[in-house]
Amino acid sequence: MMLRPRALKPGDTVGIPALASPGDPEQIEAASRQLERLGLQVRLGRTVSLRRGYLAGRDEERADELMEMFVDPSIAGIVCARGGYGTARIADRLDYGVIRANAKAFWGYSDITFLHAAIGRLAGLVTFHGPMMIDLREQPAGSGGFDHARPHPVTLEAYRQLLEPHAPSYGEEHGPLRPIVPGEASGPVVGGNLSLLVSTLGTRYELDTRGRLLLLEDVDEEPYRVDRMLMQLRQAGKLDDAAGVIVGDFHNCGPAKRKASLTLDEVLQEHLGAAGKPALAGFRIGHGSPQLVVPLGVEARLSTAERRLVFTDPGWAEDETGSGSVTDSERG
Repeated sequence: MMLRPRALKPGDTVGIPALASPGDPEQIEAASRQLERLGLQVRLGRTVSLRRGYLAGRDEERADELMEMFVDPSIAGIVCARGGYGTARIADRLDYGVIRANAKAFWGYSDITFLHAAIGRLAGLVTFHGPMMIDLREQPAGSGGFDHARPHPVTLEAYRQLLEPHAPSYGEEHGPLRPIVPGEASGPVVGGNLSLLVSTLGTRYELDTRGRLLLLEDVDEEPYRVDRMLMQLRQAGKLDDAAGVIVGDFHNCGPAKRKASLTLDEVLQEHLGAAGKPALAGFRIGHGSPQLVVPLGVEARLSTAERRLVFTDPGWAEDETGSGSVTDSERG
């Protein structure tokens, strides 16, 4: 079994690091009040206020802060401030044995996908693909960014998983789902942002999809770019190895530069159809709104007939210290 973190309790403290691109400290501090309303304490990391070009400070600063938050007993969980770019730059600086010995909730998506892959594979720890602090900021209508004026109630509800664990079950209650390849499949869920998953290929963090349900999502990628990345995954055997595919939100992924284009649906159908593994699209997982939370490394069942993804358990430990043993074959 994968090692599971313990769920948080009211009054627990969550650490907020910026592990990739810099954020707006004032917006992130304002967003933290949403977590405080849930009963959590919030500690903003130093990196939230750092900036080095497109990075939130130097690589060693971001890596050191993440390790500090894992070993600090006063921090019960870690929720990333935002994504952007930069987590692959710190992956080699992390001590995965220390992370395993100090198992706690690690939560984020987008560029954080690289760290989900690294921590899952080398620390054997269940992590959570879920909305970040940038998704809790209130935005005035017409301000740009995502297509919502304030945090969506479903996105806010996803954060309750930190305090009130339950095994997720997702169907068409948040929007229509469409089968790409019919069938049913089960296995631990791995994956996340398509661009970042492709960037793990050939590294020691390369995603193992054998017998697993592969989650894919992305943002601002034209169909030809999605085509290229799916082709690379396909040629690397990752689609053939997977038990099934969960297609999340491909937000704003229509043609722009190339007007003569295949549609995104045609690209997904071609590559996932060739793999022949059950695939269901339309889940509100990823960069759009609302956003659902996914425990990575936890067993789930995907059914296109039922149009549903059902997890067998919440992904949290049953005791205060974490539970479950880790083997090399089980690490995601």
